[in-house]
Amino acid sequence: MDEKRPNELVLGPFEGEHTEHTRIPFGRGICGQAAQLERTFLVQDISKEKNYLSCSTNVKSEIVVPIFKNKKVIGELDIDSHVLSPFTEQDEAFLKKVSEMVSRII
Repeated sequence: MDEKRPNELVLGPFEGEHTEHTRIPFGRGICGQAAQLERTFLVQDISKEKNYLSCSTNVKSEIVVPIFKNKKVIGELDIDSHVLSPFTEQDEAFLKKVSEMVSRII
């Protein structure tokens, strides 16, 4: 998040291929939708999404979990996969717990 632009995500530390999407307005793409709607997005097949921002042609699926502080989105965990439908309910529950832990230390 950018304090000067509170409705914009700013790419922070990440591992992966280079991306031009380093600033994403709330509502744009899966990450922007997750931030705007304040909910987790689990997309098993990104080719079926109209509002997907492609960071790599290899990405087939994605899960985005918002990180909250004082009931406000302050960041996200965004995990892409090169495989269709890899994410389970257990993955989602685990990442939500990680998000909660991160929010306590930020």
